[in-house]
Amino acid sequence: MYKDLKILLLGGARSGISAAKLICEGNDVTLCDMKELNEEDRKELESLGVKIIISDHQEDIIDDSWDLIIKNPAIPYVSKVYQKCLELNLKVINELELAYHFLPKSTTIIGVTGSNGKTTTSTIIYELIKDLGRKVYLGGNIGTALCSFVKDIEENSILLLEISDHQLVDFRDFKTDISVLTNISPTHLDYHGSYEHYKQTKGRIFNNHDENCLAIINKANNDAMEVSQGIKSKVEYFNDNNNYFDDKGIYIDKKLVIRLDEIKLLGNHNYENILCALLVMKEFNLDIDTVKRVLKNFGGVEHRLEYVTELNGVKYYNDSKATNPEATITALKTFKSNIHLILGGQERFQDFNDLNDYMKYVGTIYAVGTTTQRVCEYAAGIGKKCYECKYLKNAMDKIKENVKPGDIVLLSTASASQDFYKKFEDRGDEFKNIIKSWQE
Repeated sequence: MYKDLKILLLGGARSGISAAKLICEGNDVTLCDMKELNEEDRKELESLGVKIIISDHQEDIIDDSWDLIIKNPAIPYVSKVYQKCLELNLKVINELELAYHFLPKSTTIIGVTGSNGKTTTSTIIYELIKDLGRKVYLGGNIGTALCSFVKDIEENSILLLEISDHQLVDFRDFKTDISVLTNISPTHLDYHGSYEHYKQTKGRIFNNHDENCLAIINKANNDAMEVSQGIKSKVEYFNDNNNYFDDKGIYIDKKLVIRLDEIKLLGNHNYENILCALLVMKEFNLDIDTVKRVLKNFGGVEHRLEYVTELNGVKYYNDSKATNPEATITALKTFKSNIHLILGGQERFQDFNDLNDYMKYVGTIYAVGTTTQRVCEYAAGIGKKCYECKYLKNAMDKIKENVKPGDIVLLSTASASQDFYKKFEDRGDEFKNIIKSWQE
């Protein structure tokens, strides 16, 4: 399928480099990035015949001579280079779409997407399938680029992919056997240009589905229900009268599968993630012993409402992945003790007022990031005490002065991290390292 083509890869990073290695044989391949590649990657790609261009104006090399554009998911839909590709009607795909065509036909593909919960849901599904002894691979947005290991995937195995909206926007032929849509809420609007485009992009998780495919959808989420209208898949809903949780346990087909006190994870959002996972596992003969064994020990994913430690009677939680208000709402709903909330980050015009109904237990706000002033104004508007900190270190110094036994310290910013950090993991690591330094 990919032979004798003139191919342009927009963006290096792990996905672009792995895609270039996969596609270079038999094709005229150029990789264009805005910054220099590390020497090892550059030498390897050049030895494979890949041409490398470094340019701040990638749109200048876009013309109708390219047979295929493979775009890094981080390049925004509204960017000049993407829009020029659309104007010229060029075929634009991403690394996942490319790798899809190299998969064994016998592979069962599970795709998980959603505004929140997709990483935890994917990880739970992976642990459950692995515990059953099935051959399962985990990739996509969760870590390893699929192009880097697609040729190692064995026949009749299971491929589990966390799929972001940035990846979905460039799907064409890609098709899952099972698609999970955890929820949809406003986020990444700077990338998409509008919430409507973001919603419709999330709906692409059901692309090319037929009656033999399965869709798992959150019935309590109106936007998820809207974008899934008219799909041809078999459908399993959660948060309905058949598949739900209450204050005692989690139920599938109205039958209790596991009690809440048997689960290590906390919070209603995590019970929803578990519901998604259990509905997937129905397709692999849901085994109650496996479920209990895995969920008894699974403590969650790093940076996602991660319990860090208890110090002098104060509990610290790292929820750096909460990059939008909806995610922070999820965290706030988990606690019923006095909360010291670290709020703010990159300016993406997020509406902090979305948090209003869930701020009951927040005693003090610590405003950080480029949104510091907006967070302070927000706190004043709802009558909450607030410290203007800007930097996380400043916030932690203030918190250390203010906390009392029984309090909760919650890093859940409702904001992206790219104002002061390369990625949200770096912000969470700094939070944990500061706490660790207090213990030394």
